[in-house]
Amino acid sequence: MIRAVDWEQHVERELQRYRDGDTRLPGEADRDARQRQLTRMANAAAGAALALLMAGRRDEASSWFARAAERYRESFADAPPGSWGRPLGMIKSRVLADDWPAAEQEARFTLEHGAADAESPIGRYAACLALLVLGRDGEARPLADALRTEDGFPHDVGDALATIAAGDRVGYVEAVESVLESFETRDEYLEDVPVADTVIVLQALAARRDLRTDLSSPLLP
Repeated sequence: MIRAVDWEQHVERELQRYRDGDTRLPGEADRDARQRQLTRMANAAAGAALALLMAGRRDEASSWFARAAERYRESFADAPPGSWGRPLGMIKSRVLADDWPAAEQEARFTLEHGAADAESPIGRYAACLALLVLGRDGEARPLADALRTEDGFPHDVGDALATIAAGDRVGYVEAVESVLESFETRDEYLEDVPVADTVIVLQALAARRDLRTDLSSPLLP
C-alpha cells in the first residue's frame, strides 16, 4: 500500500543535498571526482524537481529539471566510457520539464555521441528515447524491439517504447500500465522520491502521437 507523501519534505531534503554537493564540488584538477560529484548533484536536482512537480510547483520543477540536465551534461565530459545514464538523465529531465526544444538538443547530443551503437541496453535506451523525441520513429523501432527482449532491461518499458514508435494504441496502453504497476510495487526510487518518472516521460512521448492514456496513481502528478 502506498502511503501519503510529504512532498515538501522531499523538496527540502533534495535541495539541501544539492547545495551540500555544490559546496564540496572538486575543482578541474580532479576531473574524475568532479564528474562523480556533478552526477550526485544532478540526481539531487532531479529528485527536487520530481518532488516539486508532485507538489504542484511546476515552474520551480521545470527550473530544477533544467539544472539536473545541465549537471548531467557537465558530468558526461569526464565520465568513464559507457556512462549512458547521464545522457538518459538529460533527455528525461528536459521532457519532464516539458521543454521540447531543449529535449531535442539533448537528443541530438546523445545520438552524436554514439548511443545507438552502445553495447549496453541503457545506451540504446537513451538512443531510443532520443529518436522518439526527434520524431524519428522508424529509426527508434528496431532499437525498441531489441530492448523488449534484452536481458536485464525492463521488458514492459521496451514494449512501451516499441508501441509508441509503431503508433500501436492498444499495445501502448497495456505496456504503460505494466510499467506503472512496476513502480507501484517497488521499494526503490531515484533519490528515494516515490514518483513514476519513466511513466511520465512515456506519456509525454505518447501524447505527441495521440496515444496517451488516462492513468491514476499516487506516483503521478
